[in-house]
Amino acid sequence: MKMVNQQNNSQEAILTFEGKRYEIKTLPNDIKELVKGMQVADTQLRMHEDTLKVLAVGRQSMAQQLNDKLKEIKPL
Repeated sequence: MKMVNQQNNSQEAILTFEGKRYEIKTLPNDIKELVKGMQVADTQLRMHEDTLKVLAVGRQSMAQQLNDKLKEIKPL
């Protein structure tokens, strides 16, 4: 799903979904609500993907610190 604003004589929001284009203002309200819901879901997914990347970097840093500190301790 992709929403774009087309620049003709006026800005018109266009939905591109599965290779087809639709003028959003002409869609029924229930479909507009589904589009909004999908936009929110997409935003949340991107946010959580970014959070996972930050957590992975933090974990990697902690693993490096643990490795450095364990060098001073004799293993079993």
